[in-house]
Amino acid sequence: MSKLTHLGEDGAARMVDIGGKAASERVAIASGRIAMNAETLAAVRDGNAPKGDVLGTARIAGIMAAKRTGDLIPLCHPLALGAVELDFTFEEDAIRATARASLTGKTGVEMEAMVAVSTALLTIYDMAKAVDKGMVIGEVRLIEKRGGKSGHWKVEL
Repeated sequence: MSKLTHLGEDGAARMVDIGGKAASERVAIASGRIAMNAETLAAVRDGNAPKGDVLGTARIAGIMAAKRTGDLIPLCHPLALGAVELDFTFEEDAIRATARASLTGKTGVEMEAMVAVSTALLTIYDMAKAVDKGMVIGEVRLIEKRGGKSGHWKVEL
């Protein structure tokens, strides 16, 4: 098993020291989905949800959350993100959210991309729960990351 970077020699939690690392271009792409019934999916797609523009609001919420990741995840470095993009695609019984976070810096943006996706999906749930309380959020995962010491990684689908 590889050494866990957020644990010190004594086993105590610690923030990773990135002070000596060189800045490089970092990109992370994450994805997740929210499954729902056909009525809810149609309401979101058609813009007829009770609370208004579900996907527009979810996009803003996800971007805002990515910018606050260092405040939400213990030991996560606060980052000056270069960009966060959030897109949605309709599936047969779900909406898929995909986030891309990037910067030039000393640490990766995987957590920012996953926080963006998670928050966007939670926002969709909040805005559509009047129609469907049984929606299910899942499959939140890293799809790809580029940059840094570990280089390029992409999930094998």
